[in-house]
Amino acid sequence: MERLRFCLNGKWVEETDVSPTTTVLRYLRDRRGMSGTKEGCAEGDCGACTVAVAERGPDGKTSWRAVNSCLLLLPMVQGKQVVTVEALKDGARYHPAQEAMAQALGSQCGYCTPGIVMSLFEATYRRDLDAPWKLEDQLCGNLCRCTGYRPIVEAAQNIAGSCPADRFEKQLAQPAESMRLSYAAQGQRYFTPGSFEELWSAKVANPDARLVVGGTDLSLDITKRFQKIPALISLEGVSELHRLETRPDGVFIGATVTLSELETFGARFVPPLARMIRYFGARQIKHRATLGGNLCTASPIGDLAPALISLGATAVVRGSRGERRLPLEDFFVAYRQTALAPGEILEGVDVPLLGPQVRACTYKVSKRRELDISTVAAGMLVELTGDGHVARARLAFGGMAPTPKRASKAEAMLTGKPWNEAAVEAAAAALSEDFKPISDHRGSGAYRARVAANLLRGFFEETLLAPVPELPAGHAGTVQTYREASHGS
Repeated sequence: MERLRFCLNGKWVEETDVSPTTTVLRYLRDRRGMSGTKEGCAEGDCGACTVAVAERGPDGKTSWRAVNSCLLLLPMVQGKQVVTVEALKDGARYHPAQEAMAQALGSQCGYCTPGIVMSLFEATYRRDLDAPWKLEDQLCGNLCRCTGYRPIVEAAQNIAGSCPADRFEKQLAQPAESMRLSYAAQGQRYFTPGSFEELWSAKVANPDARLVVGGTDLSLDITKRFQKIPALISLEGVSELHRLETRPDGVFIGATVTLSELETFGARFVPPLARMIRYFGARQIKHRATLGGNLCTASPIGDLAPALISLGATAVVRGSRGERRLPLEDFFVAYRQTALAPGEILEGVDVPLLGPQVRACTYKVSKRRELDISTVAAGMLVELTGDGHVARARLAFGGMAPTPKRASKAEAMLTGKPWNEAAVEAAAAALSEDFKPISDHRGSGAYRARVAANLLRGFFEETLLAPVPELPAGHAGTVQTYREASHGS
């Protein structure tokens, strides 16, 4: 398709001359005159730009998802339904999310209100808001500087999961159009192939193109660094990359699976992943950020890499000549560099199931509880023998080296030893041989070293109570003290 086609507030529209790197936010405001969607930070932190998009998950079900329109490029909604705050009112009748905000007195200056209402819009149609922390997660991507969150949370409680049988619920049953796209305008190109074969052809024909899926990282080059990217190839239309599969010996997670999808899946099958994703970012970000995007940026402070490395994940790499596999720790070869050869992509990762003698947990330490980059991230796993000795250990850290890295010296200090405090203390001391972390604005090298050792100690204490600890109901971070873990609060 050589034109952009999508459904905006119930009406299908087509565009042929809009730059493919135009964000949905700028399109709404500049081309459509829809000023209800606000611009605050232009980087996905404030939530003022929130809109809803009907997205189909790996299970084939379609749901409304609140997303940051400031990071969403217009071609990313090809064939999809988009709803903005302007469309919620039906004649003289307001939407339940709007009514809830008004009744709870959840708005003062009003600048943040449209974005909050759109997050509440998603909450209205969610059937899984079964815990208080999930309501907090639903709203954590929306800043409000004057109202205070008590009435906003009250509004969310009043409408969460109400699922009215209205026109928006009925829209979810409508079949989505194809995302396939070959589009050019204003000297820029954008392609969304629908198969691997189309992807390889697009890559050969456009060797200068950058790969993109959710855009939560790449879009910052446009909105903050003002780059004009000549060509983009989206992987979002290749269904083989959007798979979540359970197997007898583990799970497969496709590269374009979003973090919100992975969080739900992980809670059932890979709890350490769900624990890490809880504080990865706002729900709007997790709806667009993907497994492959987080890994392929090869950031030394990416949250998923240490978690997956500790679990023994295997990277599945695919090119036009076929597939190859390598341990995920070998996928990162240098700072911001991966083992992908020209013409290859990350298809996904295979993650083994946790055995009965395994103890595993993940941790993220950052300055803010939410919407922050890790200072130190860690994934830890030990497998014990029947008599309580360590058969194997996998300790992986982010923020401690130029790449996500295993602590081989510390692992060696644990292997073959009894799983006790003395062995853990010896391994904690050995971390100084594994890492020489740098100092930056997020933390000094000495601080990072101390935190890493303390996380290992905390891992030992926390797994005394449960082999694979889950976050308690009132959790305020991935790091739990022994007292918190033992009392469940």
